[in-house]
Amino acid sequence: MKTLKTIVIALVLSFGLMATTNAQSKIAHINSQEFVQNLPSYKSVMTELDQREKTYRKEIDDLLKEAQKTNERYQREAGTKTEEENQKRAMELQEMQQSIMEYRQTASEDLQKKQEELMRPVLERARNVIQEVARAKGYDYVLDSSIGAGVLMADGYDLMADAKAAIGE
Repeated sequence: MKTLKTIVIALVLSFGLMATTNAQSKIAHINSQEFVQNLPSYKSVMTELDQREKTYRKEIDDLLKEAQKTNERYQREAGTKTEEENQKRAMELQEMQQSIMEYRQTASEDLQKKQEELMRPVLERARNVIQEVARAKGYDYVLDSSIGAGVLMADGYDLMADAKAAIGE
């Protein structure tokens, strides 16, 4: 009787442990930042943004050079002009500086908007591919192992190779 009771308890415990083992979720990880940065579509977006930034930078540099030349000319001519004219010129230079600062701010905002606009489809596609691969491999959760993403340890299955193969870029 005692042996039967021990066997029954052992069986109950065994089934209980198996049930909790089967109930555990499968977890994988991927460095999503690295995955996105290796996509050709990401690289083309970054190239376009770099070109835009260089164009803005050149335009701002040209405006600054023009303001500098105007300032130097005004400084040379200051002795031959009246006080009233010199004050008008000083105001004009301040307006030029203000205009350049506003243009710089507008350019920065435009670059940020363009980056968000161009990156949205790239990030969405990457997220969809990661989800598809994880589902196909039977993973319930995928943790982001990028630096600063909050994962302290990522010893699970790394989906990077599978996601790269699935995206086809």
